[in-house]
Amino acid sequence: MNPQCLDLDLHRLDLRFAGARMAEPLAVERIARSIERGGQIVPCVAVADPPVEILQGGERLVLIDGYRRVAALRRLGRDTARVECWACDLAEAMLSVLARTQSRQWAAIEEALLVRELVQCLGLSQHAVARRSGRDVSWVSRRLQLLAGLPDTIVVAVIEGRLSSWAASRVVAPLARANSEHAERLMKALSDAPLNTRALRTWFDRYQKASRLARERLVEHPHLFMAALEESIEQSTSERLRDGPEGRCEADLRRINVLIRSVRKRLPSLCPLSADLTAAFSLVQTNFEALGQDIKRYAEHDPHRDPRQRACSQDARS
Repeated sequence: MNPQCLDLDLHRLDLRFAGARMAEPLAVERIARSIERGGQIVPCVAVADPPVEILQGGERLVLIDGYRRVAALRRLGRDTARVECWACDLAEAMLSVLARTQSRQWAAIEEALLVRELVQCLGLSQHAVARRSGRDVSWVSRRLQLLAGLPDTIVVAVIEGRLSSWAASRVVAPLARANSEHAERLMKALSDAPLNTRALRTWFDRYQKASRLARERLVEHPHLFMAALEESIEQSTSERLRDGPEGRCEADLRRINVLIRSVRKRLPSLCPLSADLTAAFSLVQTNFEALGQDIKRYAEHDPHRDPRQRACSQDARS
């Protein structure tokens, strides 16, 4: 591409694709510290649109790669950036950057936005994008499908860092396809106070199992649901800590009792009983008899030989 490496004024850079780059304040801060210590080591990449063989000194160049570096330079109050100027057209430059993403960690949505720019705005076919970027057609198709299921408001939220790519593709996009109104209301509720990825995963799991009325409440007040869930978990943890292993065993026995009553209610509708059901009951009966013998043996025998500890245990729980 016969690149020219120049120190260009920042105002000469056309940040045309800023909307396709994720805002990562921590990464920008890290780059700014690196530049402050040792200067800008990796140049940005820009091209003239339309392309020219020799830069005359007044052209505005379209920034292809290096948006975080430019943001870091501006944070440091710098006026210029080290830029590698490629002598090629816009599509060729974008394809080359896309090919280099295999050695640079890009978010999937950033790649998807770049592919969409090449296909929809620059008129390349999916086959051409795949061939000229070193990818296969299925990869290009998957990236375009990622954006096809996301409303523009969600894409903007991901780019601005208010929503993770995982949450956008695994939670909001399926929700938008099933119920666009609920997706919009969820994004509105998350606009002021976002939930992290783990919380959104928990929220979506509960949403899928909830009734229609419960879904309305979940969409309207996602933070209230998470606060109630955390309080419930803390209460359960406190109860387990208070009751100890004795309490857990007692709770398990109560659950076994509930299951036995449930099976007894359903038995009349199962007559005649199958051989598998009879065999399953025989196994349960064997284990239950063994459990009864163990409880009787441990109730009559103090393995610690400590009457004070036995008395404390009897006072704590019946």
